Amino acid sequence: MIDLSLVPDGGMRWLDASGPKSTIVLSTRIRLARNVRGIPFSQRAKDTDRKAVLERVREAAGSSDHLGAAVAFRLDSMERTDRQLLHERHLISKELAGLEREAPPRPGAALFIQDQVGVMVNEEDHLRLHGMWSGFNLEDAYAAVESVDTDLGKLIPFAFHPEFGYLTSCPTNAGTGLRASVLIHLPGLVLTKEINKVLQGLSQVGLTFRGLYGEGSEVVGNFFQLSNQTTLGKTEDELIDHLGKIVRQVVEYEEQARDVLLRTAPEEVEDKTWRAYGLLKHARRLTFEETMNLLSGVRLGVGLNLLPGPGVYTLNKLLISTQLAHLAAMDGRATGDRELAVTTIAHTQDWSFDVPADALAASNASVTIETNRTF
Repeated sequence: MIDLSLVPDGGMRWLDASGPKSTIVLSTRIRLARNVRGIPFSQRAKDTDRKAVLERVREAAGSSDHLGAAVAFRLDSMERTDRQLLHERHLISKELAGLEREAPPRPGAALFIQDQVGVMVNEEDHLRLHGMWSGFNLEDAYAAVESVDTDLGKLIPFAFHPEFGYLTSCPTNAGTGLRASVLIHLPGLVLTKEINKVLQGLSQVGLTFRGLYGEGSEVVGNFFQLSNQTTLGKTEDELIDHLGKIVRQVVEYEEQARDVLLRTAPEEVEDKTWRAYGLLKHARRLTFEETMNLLSGVRLGVGLNLLPGPGVYTLNKLLISTQLAHLAAMDGRATGDRELAVTTIAHTQDWSFDVPADALAASNASVTIETNRTF
């Protein structure tokens, strides 16, 4: 069994709700894609190449001020449940964990992690540097990951082109190699049926949205990951500044939508949040989707001060600890145990209801994201 006590807070400090706007923005994540010059990229790399990359990273991490005390996890020698546990905590990608196929992770697959920053080794790129911070905190998250990048870059020759920037396995990551994202909770916009306008506006300003676990995951529980689409042609500061401005706008829309709900349908919102609380507290069998929707409802109720508790930190942890590998670990079972899967399909709570058509207009809450990229 993997020992996550070696990592501060089990690698979940990003859930502690200590960051700015943490009732709406759960976390901020920064990722930098890098490859080692002279070694074939992952798609063409041989096992010996991948192991060579791992050794280069191990040596460089040991000499780094920011990774010198890092904990290393060899994913290619771990049980599937342990790998899935790391994935559920957002510490590694689904690809690195080898969860998309029956075959084990590729040789040399590893994670180095120290405090809130880490390096995934031999994922789609040789290195994926990443860090997660609580709340809406792009600047601190980027500064920490950039420091790791600087340290490693002194000891590892990264593949770089003077015109195209950092070279990556996927062309969409070339240039800065930067992917910045926020995990944001938007029940107000969903309830007021304005979410589609916001999501459509994101694509017009160079952003994209995904589900709880990023690329390839579905949106559940009104949790969205918002991130930049491209990394080429702009500097890191420009990309982060642009994402920050758009996210601040989306947060403002969500706050306005919640105000509308409290003014126009206070009893309905209170009833639904308390119903969600009651089901979570007393139900015996819940689907994953239902659990996420109910936690979303309780989280909204806590954010609107309609429920006395639990705290946002507790609710954030429940988003992770109610998932398959965590349930299996707590109960001493394998993730394939049928008792952990859904045996009774409960009806998912309907978390949408009508709001007067002019309610948002009356609140001056425009949900049109400006397409002018200068803001």
